Amino acid sequence: MPPAMKRKPRGYDYDKTRTAVLTQFAHVRAAVLALTPEQLALPAGLGDWTVRELAAHLCFGVESVSRALEQPAPPAVEVGLPEWAFATAAYAGPISDDVKAYAASAEPAELFARTADRITELLSDAPADRLIAIRVGAMRLGDFLVTRTVELVVHTDDLHRATGLDIPFDRQALAACTRLLADALAAKAPGASTEVRIPPYAVVQCVEGPRHTRGTPPNVVETDPVTWLRLATGRTTWAQALASAQVSASGERADLAALLPVMS
Repeated sequence: MPPAMKRKPRGYDYDKTRTAVLTQFAHVRAAVLALTPEQLALPAGLGDWTVRELAAHLCFGVESVSRALEQPAPPAVEVGLPEWAFATAAYAGPISDDVKAYAASAEPAELFARTADRITELLSDAPADRLIAIRVGAMRLGDFLVTRTVELVVHTDDLHRATGLDIPFDRQALAACTRLLADALAAKAPGASTEVRIPPYAVVQCVEGPRHTRGTPPNVVETDPVTWLRLATGRTTWAQALASAQVSASGERADLAALLPVMS
């Protein structure tokens, strides 16, 4: 696992994050309920998943909050936000198996209705510092909800690319997703020689080398939030983003190819 960040962890407003998760889930739900059987059978572009299984995964990720809240609280925090980003890949196989079974258990409308009802009820009085047990270890509920913005936003984009549907991004959800993935990059490559800018949501410094102190940084990377989430999760490559002018990079330490994806 990459070294932990030395700087103070970024804070997230719990109420805003909770609202962002519920809002983005509602956007996805509306889109999925409009899909035809033929669209649900399309390939999702994620291994052998169909769009139906991608939709089920969006439910499954949100339902994980409800399942965790129904279990006893673990004794101590084991995983923080950047560490979560590095830990999930080890569970890709079991998650895929669970999602396929979940998709086969009910129609999308039923899955989304059940998931929405449960999380709305269980989150209504759950505090941010409630500890919950998840696959990768114990987390604070407030932090785990931030990870749900990553799951929802990244897979909303997957759903868009698989079906062509224009699905809104909740601004707060997109902001939280962008910031968590940017902070994970800074944790993976600690340093201050390169500035990565993802306006309007995040700026981080990373990569070992001479520390920048004033004026324009000698090594600068800049991109938009959607391109960033695709780079950070392996949906597109550094070379592809450069070739399509979706990312700009200047300076000898501005090549992030070896550091991407941040999570896979």
